[in-house]
Amino acid sequence: MLVVAAHTRRLLQLEDDGLVEVADLSSVVNAPNNDMVVDGQGRAYIGNMGFVFGQGTPQPAPIVLVTEEGSARVVADGLAFPNGMVITPDGQTLIVAESHAARLTAFDIEPDGSLSHRRVWAQFEDRGDYGATAGQITPDGICLDAQGAVWVASPNTCEVLRVNEGAQITFRLPLSAIPLACMLGGEGRRTLFLATTESLDPTDRTARGRIETIQVDVAGAGLP
Repeated sequence: MLVVAAHTRRLLQLEDDGLVEVADLSSVVNAPNNDMVVDGQGRAYIGNMGFVFGQGTPQPAPIVLVTEEGSARVVADGLAFPNGMVITPDGQTLIVAESHAARLTAFDIEPDGSLSHRRVWAQFEDRGDYGATAGQITPDGICLDAQGAVWVASPNTCEVLRVNEGAQITFRLPLSAIPLACMLGGEGRRTLFLATTESLDPTDRTARGRIETIQVDVAGAGLP
């Protein structure tokens, strides 16, 4: 198991005797790290917040690639709070949620792990980069299904969405709590697991978190 240590900017691996550092990312990023996806070759793609969440002004941020050997480099830059990421079953495409731009962005994955051919996969709201707006879709954690649709946790609208390329929303489910992440798993990968919270305030230590589930018709696919 790999673990992203956000504020210390490290990638860790869980071993029998505890957590061991795989890579120190502080030389390539200067803000807390964010979500991660690992490809079929063991390479980790890690998003970065660009600023300290809840403090300061949102800034453009990169995606960092960490190889199995522990070397780290930036493979994409200028993203608006890169968050949840998925890799398609053929291993050729990475899709990332840009939370502060209300969009999903796709890249081709090159043989050396580099990202190329950046393009908009789904644009939810017509707004500028680097600013989340209350009441508008803000993609956070995402996962992929076998029909190529992406499930999106949207904290600002307090719902989970199923979206096709081009931003066609085929299903949306309002929630009583704030969803931060989603993942298809369980038997046949037809259970959608939702990580929810009562508050987005990072200083609120009283807010309760939950794992909630719903059953879906189309199985999960790709990575993670």
